[in-house]
Amino acid sequence: MSVIYILWWRQLRRYGRSRARLLASLGQPLLFLVAFGFGFSPVFQRAGQGNYLQYLAPGVIGMGVLFSAVFSGIELIWDRQFGFIKETLVAPVPRYQIMLGRTCGGATVAVLQGVIVAVVCTVLGFRAGNVAYWPAAALFMALIAVAFTALGAAIASVVEDFQAFPLVMNFLVMPLFFLSGAIFPLRGLGTGLTVVTRFNPLSYGMDGLRGSLTGLWQFTPALDFAVLGALALVLLGASGLMFARIEA
Repeated sequence: MSVIYILWWRQLRRYGRSRARLLASLGQPLLFLVAFGFGFSPVFQRAGQGNYLQYLAPGVIGMGVLFSAVFSGIELIWDRQFGFIKETLVAPVPRYQIMLGRTCGGATVAVLQGVIVAVVCTVLGFRAGNVAYWPAAALFMALIAVAFTALGAAIASVVEDFQAFPLVMNFLVMPLFFLSGAIFPLRGLGTGLTVVTRFNPLSYGMDGLRGSLTGLWQFTPALDFAVLGALALVLLGASGLMFARIEA
């Protein structure tokens, strides 16, 4: 357990020291929030869907969590390139503890990133619903963070090139995000897109986060939690297996 705590704390210290990383990670969510939230709001209202900023803000919060979680895998590639990973791999502890510590650290950073984005959304006009459901929103943020931090770690365990990692992420994470209901409602889509969004596990994470913050649910809370929880467990197991194959 001490190894898990040490690696978790190391990730938090990295995050705290990197103000440039904080500002850079806020850029894309802010762009989506301002350009889409205010740009498409009149169209959304004329379509009878209400305030688009209220709909979009939970998706942007989830975006902040998602991207921060996935790209934490780059730190693993960095540590492998410069030999820092050897310091932990040679330790007489099971490798799953090392992976779990790194994943917990990356997930915690991703949740903090989501909280910061949520504060920015509130400043720009987003109003969350019942305070009693905020813990549920935090839970969904944590599940998204754990699942996709584990995914980033799994990919970084087999990809050694800095340039290859963003390419893999763009072909995987961006489609998951855009087809999750973060930007547009999932109701009224064509048959093909409906099937794709139903099989997209991130759809349930975004729905759980939006439902907890605004009361707008596409699915049920129990289904959202079950799918996202199962995804987190599967990806934690997969990342543990792949991380165990890294050579010190």
